[in-house]
Amino acid sequence: MSDGLYVSMCGAVARAEQLDAVSDNLANSQTPGFKAARPAFEAFLAPSGAQDKHYPAAVATGFDLRPGPTATTGNPLDVVPEDGAFLTVRTPSGATAYTRDGRLTLDADRRLVVGGRPVLSREGNPIQLPPDQAARVDARGTVWAGDLQVAHLGLARLEGVVDRVGPSLLAPGKGGKALPVEVGVRSGEVELGNSSALEATIALVNAQRSYDASMQAIQTYRQLDQRATEVARVR
Repeated sequence: MSDGLYVSMCGAVARAEQLDAVSDNLANSQTPGFKAARPAFEAFLAPSGAQDKHYPAAVATGFDLRPGPTATTGNPLDVVPEDGAFLTVRTPSGATAYTRDGRLTLDADRRLVVGGRPVLSREGNPIQLPPDQAARVDARGTVWAGDLQVAHLGLARLEGVVDRVGPSLLAPGKGGKALPVEVGVRSGEVELGNSSALEATIALVNAQRSYDASMQAIQTYRQLDQRATEVARVR
């Protein structure tokens, strides 16, 4: 069997992973706080050590942490952290995660939540507001209930490797870390996904063409192998 068949199969698998990532980026281009995935590729020599063929592979997926465009809402509980910082939230499993989705609301217990997950203060505690008081967040990230100062939003900056743990949720990966920061926020705004629909569509078309080319190469190599086998039988 031709080595070219294996090279093409590796290329198809790598492009399939890229298609999954780009499709996700396109589907979430308007999702608040979404961060685009960026697959990384490498080429490897054949196990035999032959220098004339290289096997491609998708070896990792990184995430683009740059801020996305913002939309003005006028809601006093909608916030966009400054300087690329992330809000700190607690997941249902009790773990800590980080998000740029700043659509804050109050649950039935008057806890400040985003997507149903409690938002944490600088001290790492859920933020609960007293009843019958209007909630708001000022430019310093201070949470108010009427004229009562309740807490400061817990904000952090992610460095190194990060993992996606939800549509708009990230957490430090192996070797990564979250550093607490004290920065301001912009109230009355929401940050959208940082992968534009146009960019993702172009990337999707290019990845699909590369995938189709790899699949065509697989078919070509299979036909060549079949013909070689038929010739050998005739002889």
